[in-house]
Amino acid sequence: MGKIETEKGVSKHAKHRSLEGEVAIVTGGGRGIGRAIAETLATHGARVSVTARTRTEIAETVRDIQSRGGSATAIVADVSDDKQVRRMVRETQRRLGPPDILVNNAGHPGVFAPLWDSDPEEWWRTLEVNLRGPMLCSRAVLPSMISRRRGVIVNIGSYIGISATPEDIAYSTSKCALVRLTDGLAALAAKYGIQVFLLSPGMVKTRMMEEIPGEIIDNMSDVVWFPPEAAANVVLRLARGEGKALSGRFLHVEDDFDQLVREAERILKENLYTLKLLKLNGQEG
Repeated sequence: MGKIETEKGVSKHAKHRSLEGEVAIVTGGGRGIGRAIAETLATHGARVSVTARTRTEIAETVRDIQSRGGSATAIVADVSDDKQVRRMVRETQRRLGPPDILVNNAGHPGVFAPLWDSDPEEWWRTLEVNLRGPMLCSRAVLPSMISRRRGVIVNIGSYIGISATPEDIAYSTSKCALVRLTDGLAALAAKYGIQVFLLSPGMVKTRMMEEIPGEIIDNMSDVVWFPPEAAANVVLRLARGEGKALSGRFLHVEDDFDQLVREAERILKENLYTLKLLKLNGQEG
């Protein structure tokens, strides 16, 4: 990936500051969005632990980072397995140091079938990866972050989690629950100087998209597609603390990040950029 360029959707702000000495864990870092995030953080000085279930893919990400002078290590782990997650975090600390940044990017595409025709094990596997995974990874890094009174956790979410999606209820359910995990954890960890965010990368043409049935893709002709670097840039800015006042909020790559930071006081006061119930009288439920 090399130097980050503004014409690829990456902000000019990304060129001016460094994450030198920071340690980051990126799950699902072998390809697509996760790889872009890992490479971007490494380009800006972070030592990156790239993790996923497929050794060859994360090894390729690491080689690419190292070929550009960055620091990275590959650790195979299934984020839904508590023992593997705890081992991955211990190994990251042994090789690179205690984690300062966690990006929960590993994901499962869900089940594209009516609930009554779906495999219940595969349906539940979606929640194990998309919800249990971020929970386990966050739980594993938090003791170290709490002891050092610093840390940034970014959960990769989706707008699908805040709308009815009958084509893939498992995925939308997992991403909806991730909203509550994010804002609840942000409130709990704030007193320790830890920030937690939810970021939707928008629609990105990744390998996971290839698992979506053709008839659904055919109905996406008006969809705006984003490059994986767009999400990587926002993660970079969050990792550097630029969005500190927005901890607990649901962000999207198409948002004007600088405007959100300027409007942070209003966002918090009016409880914006979060999941809530609005009643007929306009009151929140």
